[in-house]
Amino acid sequence: MPSQRQITVRRAPKFVPFLVTGGLLGVIAAAIFGYSGPVPDGYTREAVFGYFLVLFVAAGVLVGGVVVLIVDRVSVRRARRATVEELPDDADGESPAS
Repeated sequence: MPSQRQITVRRAPKFVPFLVTGGLLGVIAAAIFGYSGPVPDGYTREAVFGYFLVLFVAAGVLVGGVVVLIVDRVSVRRARRATVEELPDDADGESPAS
């Protein structure tokens, strides 16, 4: 008789795309803030952009991480239980795909 098991099925988000998106939004925000405002005396426009780049990319990755954790928590709440049944192995050893 085949054995049955209970499993949890859920759609978990991938963390890396959320972090990369947050970082890219940080780059865009740094470009807007770095190139639109006045430049302080003794600094170049690129130095101002670099300063904002470090701050906004770090903040964007942090916000992306918080968002993915919230989405992951929601996916845990929406998880469903399912019953799976083990199928017997083929006698001749061939897989069904071949």
